Amino acid sequence: MRLIFMGTPEFSVSVLDQLIGAGHVIACVYSQPARPAGRGKKPRPTPVQKRAEELGLQVRTPLNFKDEVDRAEFSDLNAEAAVVVAYGLILPQAILDMPERGCFNIHASLLPRWRGAAPIQRAIMAGDAESGVCIMQMEAGLDTGPVLLRDIAPISATDTAATLHDRLAEMGAGLMVEALAEIDTLTAVQQPQEGTTYAAKIDKAEAHIDWAKPAVEVDRLIRGISPFPGAWFLLNGQRVKVLLSELADGNGPAGTTLDDGLTIACGAGAVRLLTVQKAGKSPQPAEVFLRGTKVPAGTVLG
Repeated sequence: MRLIFMGTPEFSVSVLDQLIGAGHVIACVYSQPARPAGRGKKPRPTPVQKRAEELGLQVRTPLNFKDEVDRAEFSDLNAEAAVVVAYGLILPQAILDMPERGCFNIHASLLPRWRGAAPIQRAIMAGDAESGVCIMQMEAGLDTGPVLLRDIAPISATDTAATLHDRLAEMGAGLMVEALAEIDTLTAVQQPQEGTTYAAKIDKAEAHIDWAKPAVEVDRLIRGISPFPGAWFLLNGQRVKVLLSELADGNGPAGTTLDDGLTIACGAGAVRLLTVQKAGKSPQPAEVFLRGTKVPAGTVLG
């Protein structure tokens, strides 16, 4: 098919690669505009824009589609379909109606559970046993369209947002290729009304660990927002991120270390911190971190 591809983060890149590998023609790639990043605050192109330019594809980065010129340029591409993967904009109905066969979205959840911006993170944080991918025919609502294909991925007790992200990205890319190959025979199934939940964007205020919560919730938070924005605590007034943890035995005052190995008491139970990161430093296994920073039993973390 002649396709328009619309995506922004790393999650979308493997989809673009697999569509090209399957023989589809990418008429144009749309991505979010480059935004300031890093210490120098220089504009940094999105992962999708970077990959598209490496492939020699035309890239457009409109702020939105309110401008008639942007709409006309989209229409003039004469695409059979648009594939949308974590693009970052809610597309107006006028855009959704332009491709001959419509617009198709890869959503990283088992719709209607976790519609919205952060389905991977919210699934882990909520303690879901499984996640997955849906290929959805897009409509004007937020992730409300009928589903063409779906596949399930279990969530393990060691999964982080990063590990689940990578699995779902590969799964979603393969499923989209399959959906486009079978587009004439697939039946779009309306989402059920019951079971709808919304995956709100992660607020940075959520990242400060509240040790008074049960250990199971603390562990899910740590894994659910790892590596970004990353859960954190204060040690001697300094912020330390936690990128991986596990549940542990023990009880005590919330936020107090129970041993010399970063086992921390929570409101109920305890967690053991496995990978941590000081500000401006690289992530370290807990045992390496503790060689340079002693955290004896009885230390109270903020």
